[in-house]
Amino acid sequence: MTRFAITAAALMLAAPAFAESHAASGDAAAGEQAFNRQCVTCHNVVDDEGEVLAGRPNMRTGPNLYGIAGGQIASVEDFRYGPGIQQLSEEGMVWNEENFVAYLQDTTGWLREATGDDRARSRMSWRVRNPEDAVNIYAYLASLGGDMAAE
Repeated sequence: MTRFAITAAALMLAAPAFAESHAASGDAAAGEQAFNRQCVTCHNVVDDEGEVLAGRPNMRTGPNLYGIAGGQIASVEDFRYGPGIQQLSEEGMVWNEENFVAYLQDTTGWLREATGDDRARSRMSWRVRNPEDAVNIYAYLASLGGDMAAE
């Protein structure tokens, strides 16, 4: 019985740590403001029912960002991704907070490092210069649902 109690206690203590490791660490409210300042020109967030959660309807420049937090890289159907990021998708890479934030801050540099291809180029030319904004944008996108990070 003692062994069972110790195991149960260990699992209960580990569960919050496991959940937190998959959660976004930023401020979603600040991320909404940063998203509206820096991202809506090219991106929107439209859920599976077609409801626009952020941005404007019918954006065509960048992919819909619904479900990006914890979701597979380059997975928006019918969006033309570049070969470098498409390679990462085929390898099954997912957007977690760490690589999403790094990508936002240096899209081509991150893509070159992630693919190992010094000639890889990102089609996204915009950079989020403030690291805190990048973390907060990830938290905001995670808060909109459709993602693995919030589960």
